[in-house]
Amino acid sequence: QVQLVESGGGLVQPGGSLRLSCAASGSIFDILTMGWFRQAPGKQRELVATITRGGSTNYADSVKGRFTISRDDARNTVYLQSDSLRPEDTDVYYCNVKGRSAWPALIDFDSWGQGTQVTVSS
Repeated sequence: QVQLVESGGGLVQPGGSLRLSCAASGSIFDILTMGWFRQAPGKQRELVATITRGGSTNYADSVKGRFTISRDDARNTVYLQSDSLRPEDTDVYYCNVKGRSAWPALIDFDSWGQGTQVTVSS
């Protein structure tokens, strides 16, 4: 099994910054795509940003130019640098990691973190 542990959420004023981290552990053979999603109560989970193993990134239009996704493959960790935060960025943020596990066999996995709350308010 693959476990994800998120950190870095919290309360920040409008215009402020936060850096979210998500570390994957377990029986990992390789990691393909890593990403961040967010979800407000009563709404569907939506894409924030993704990054492939080759470094290609994809962002939601609402965060382009303000958020930056990156990954450290040596640490199996994905980051989301969130700048110029707005009240509408308030949500629970979830990381998602897709790859292949090494045990008991080489099989695909698609894991989600437990979520971290980001609140943007004065």
